[in-house]
Formats: sequence, C-alpha cells, structure tokens
Amino acid sequence: MTIKIAVTGKSGSGKTTLVKSFLSILEEQFPDKSILLFDNDLTGELGHSFGLDIRNTIYGIRSGKHEYKTGIPQGMTKHEYVEWAMEDIIVSLSDNVDIIVSWLVGAKDCRCPITGQINDACQKLIERYDFVIFDCEFDLKYLNQLVDTDMDLTLIVANSTIDSIHLAKRIAEFSAKYAVGGQMGVVINKVKNENINMLSEQLREAEIDILGTIPFDEQLAEGLLDRKSLIVNDAVRQFYFRLNLPQENR
Repeated sequence: MTIKIAVTGKSGSGKTTLVKSFLSILEEQFPDKSILLFDNDLTGELGHSFGLDIRNTIYGIRSGKHEYKTGIPQGMTKHEYVEWAMEDIIVSLSDNVDIIVSWLVGAKDCRCPITGQINDACQKLIERYDFVIFDCEFDLKYLNQLVDTDMDLTLIVANSTIDSIHLAKRIAEFSAKYAVGGQMGVVINKVKNENINMLSEQLREAEIDILGTIPFDEQLAEGLLDRKSLIVNDAVRQFYFRLNLPQENR
C-alpha cells in the first residue's frame, strides 16, 4: 500500500526544504522502502535542489514535445504508449529513490483522451512505490487536475506571519475536498517565537490543526541551493509522531 504525502503552500514558504527533510527521515527509518518524489510545482525547484535540470516532464508527454531516450516501440496502444513514456522520464536519485516532474498540467474539464491516459499512468506509477511525496503548486487542486489520488497526509507550509497564516487558511479551504479521508494541517515554518501564540490562535479559530513548527534557519536564509537543513530535520523528527504516517519499520 502506497503512503502519499502532499506538501503544499505558497512559493518560498519552504516546501522543497520540507520535502527533502521527509525524504531524509523516511530513508533513515525505512531504508528498504521505495520512494517517489513527485514535483508538481511549476518552479521545478525540487529537481534543482539535487543539482538536476530536469527537462523531460509529464507535460512534455502531453504536448508531444518529449524527446525520448530510445526509439518508440511499435504496436503500442495509446495507454501503453503513455505508460512507457512516463517510465522514460523518471530520474533515479538512488537505488530506492526516484523523481518525476509534471510541470504544466491540463484543465480538469478537458475531454482530450490524453488527459485520462495520463491520469491512469500517473496512478499506476504512484502505486508502484511505498512512499510518494508530492511537492505541490500552492494547493491540491492543481495536482488533482493531473491525477485523482487520495492523500494520507497533506501539509500546508506557512511562514510565521499573519499574511502567511491567512493564506494557509485559503489553501486549506481550496484543498479540503481533495484531502477527504486523510490528515491535513499546517506546519509553521521560519519561527522566531515572537508571534507563535497569536498565529496558533488564528489557526485554532479556523479549526485547522497545527501539526508542527520549524525554527528559523539562518543558513537556509542565505539561499542554500540543496535545501538541506539539520534544523528542519530535527524539527520534523519532533512532530513526526503526530502525523498519519508509519512510525517505525516493520
């Protein structure tokens, strides 16, 4: 059974850093499990954080602009072709970790056959892995336009400002119908403690769970390209037990 984690929030809130922290922790706790990083953010920052410039995307398959590593096999159905093409754009980061990039997605109401074929191929791909971490574009709606899949956990990353908390409320509202059945809540990032009580009260009034807080990391503020942070990793370990995720390797 695949465990699916969605990380949402405004660009610059720290989504990519949080995705990489979860990757590190899952690799430590479940070294034999397979993990797919699914970059659904238009910036493509997740790939860049690994030093990669990933140009082959799901959008490239949809638009017919993807340049394949091998010749296209003969005699495929359209569904088989899309599934084969999806396999062609996966990038391996290690023996157990892969990454795929979606970039632009089609409108949900598009009746083009390719829309359903890509949805089916994405779903089959997701089900092959033990864990899938989605780096989302703002909220779950954009991801849902690409693939209909249930989330076990949706994390809304918000900076420790009133404006960011108000935006987190909007993201929760937009994402709620796509996160039914799973856990959803806010992770307050870049905390310096001066506003944390007021911010927490704002979220409680909106009946949004606070799943964790992450202290401000001076080194990340300097613009580290790899988005790795021991401070963030330690903070995630502190609130991991609250999350709808496996707690130990079995």
